[in-house]
This record gives sequence, C-alpha cells and structure tokens, in this order.
Amino acid sequence: MTKVLCVGAAVVDFVFHLPELPDRAEKYGTESASIVGGGCAANAAVAVSRLGGEAILGARLGDDAIGDMVVAGVAAEGVDCANVTRTPNARSSYSSVYIDQRGERQIVNFRGAGLKLETGWFAGLEGLGAVLTDTRRVAAAVDALALARTCGIPGVLDGEAPVDPGLVSLASHAAFSMQGLRDLVPGLAPEEALQKISAEHGCWACVTDGENGVWFTGFDSIEHIPAFAVTPVDTLGAGDIWHGAFALALAEGQDEASAIRFASAAAALKCMRSGGRDGAPSRHDTETFLKEQDV
Repeated sequence: MTKVLCVGAAVVDFVFHLPELPDRAEKYGTESASIVGGGCAANAAVAVSRLGGEAILGARLGDDAIGDMVVAGVAAEGVDCANVTRTPNARSSYSSVYIDQRGERQIVNFRGAGLKLETGWFAGLEGLGAVLTDTRRVAAAVDALALARTCGIPGVLDGEAPVDPGLVSLASHAAFSMQGLRDLVPGLAPEEALQKISAEHGCWACVTDGENGVWFTGFDSIEHIPAFAVTPVDTLGAGDIWHGAFALALAEGQDEASAIRFASAAAALKCMRSGGRDGAPSRHDTETFLKEQDV
C-alpha cells in the first residue's frame, strides 16, 4: 500500500444538528447529536486509509480521556498511531460543532494545553509516498515538509489560516482553502493570488472553494475544475478528506488535475453523508462515483 504521513491536528468533535446556526446568546436544543473524531490530520489520515492507502499519523495529545478517544477512533480505521505524542498532564484538543439543515457548520475549537508534537521519529520512516501537513504547528510542519524534500516525494500543505509563508516555500504542493488564500495574499483575486504564490514560493498551488470547485496553477495559466453537483447533508471534515485523498493520489503517481478530481469526488461523497469524518468514502465508492460522473 502507498504510505502517507499526515501531521497536525487530531481532536474530538461534539456535533449538534440544528435547523439554523445559532446567532443569539440563549439556549438551544436538538434531538440529533453525535461524538466523532476530528482534526485536519486525523481526518485526512482516515480518508487515506479508507481509500486504500497506509496512513501514519503525527499528532499531539494529552494523556487524558479525550486523547484516548482520539487514538481509539483513528486506530480503529487502520491508521498507524504508534508515534502520536502523548504528553503527561496536558489537555487534548476538542471542538463544539453546529451543523444546520443545509449542511453548513460552525466550529468552536479548544486548541489544547501543554501539548507538544515530537518529530524525531520522522527520520526512521521508510517507503513514504507523500507527506501532508496542516498549518497548526509550524515547527512540526517544517520538519514534515523537510522530510518530503529529502525523500523527493510530494510535500502537501493544507493551507488553512493563518498560513506561515515559510511553510509554503517548503511545500511542493500548497492546497489552500479560500480563507487561507486570502489570509496569505489579501486583496487579490484567486487567480492572481495563485500566480503570485507560485512565482514567489516556487510551488504548485491551488485553492478549494466548495461548490465553486478548484483553481490551480496549470502549465501556462490558472486552470479550473468544477465541483461535482451534489446536495450536501454535512460538510464537516470534507476539506480534510479532500486533502487526504489529494495527497494519496499524488503519492500513487496521479497528475495534479487527476488528483483534484479524485479528491473532489471523495469530498463530494462525504458531503452527502452525515457524521463528520464517519462519512469518508471507500476507494470503491469513490471510483464508482467518478465513473458515474464520466458517463
């Protein structure tokens, strides 16, 4: 199987389904709620595993009950958690998530306290096909992207705000959310921002924008791949699953345009399923969906 190292956030999400997102300081009630695993790196790792890859998770947790829940949930998906850093007396990260009837979400995240992410074990990894890191822990992301450069494999940056410019310069592929792109390059249209990033940092770059699709740096110009038309039920974790699928596709040797379509199909299927990352699709479902879209 193709190996992908996923470095960054791993949390537990406490999810509440509401008709509309809260906008007032008052009590709200719901008959629909769940507790699911979350975090950019953890969600991406689960996506890689379900899509037929071998995922290795580099994350930071406390030795508390939340940390136990995170590891148990990710390990149950076949993700290698052997080197997740568990810090004594630290508090693991968790989130409160509200999802409305359109599938849109509102998140409040506790970042954790007293946590650290060890990266010394990166040097012992063999046979990696790609590295994926988020922007939450800059020092760990630097080490992850440096490892990718040393190994000559794709180093993918999940460009969520705030984005450290130094990470973009280390990445071979920078895949931004629209918010992350505007944080790094404010005041420019997406096409201009991507051209500026590619020229200044020497990397391939793209921006994902939900139902509006993906813009990316092509051979001679900025190119666009439309999103698949689906009716969303729950968008929680869709971006993380997109990044995991994209990194796996690159690791398998797909070109960027093909990797975008593969990742967008996985994210679209997730959006049609509730339960956050529990809705991440299998390889069979994703390839079947792509074939149906081609027809």
